[in-house]
Amino acid sequence: MLTKKYFKTKPEAEVTFEFSRDDVSSVQLLGEFNDWQPVEMKLNKKTNAFKAKMRLPVGETFHFRYLLDGKEWENDYQADQYLPNVFGTENSVVHTHN
Repeated sequence: MLTKKYFKTKPEAEVTFEFSRDDVSSVQLLGEFNDWQPVEMKLNKKTNAFKAKMRLPVGETFHFRYLLDGKEWENDYQADQYLPNVFGTENSVVHTHN
């Protein structure tokens, strides 16, 4: 799930990435916004969801995916869009258009 917060004084959007699935113990966020380098998402035990916040420039589009337990790729179930990637699958897409 994606949640976006826009700032009046900065050309940035704070995007909260959230992923929940009962059978995983770790989730990493990878995308164009961080050169596809893994960012460990923190587990919120109350909601049983992994979360990470990123500040992204407004007016952009970014591909991203989640890596579950270091071995399984997964898309965001509520991404703004899905586009094909070079591996024959799809990437999640987040738009920061205000």
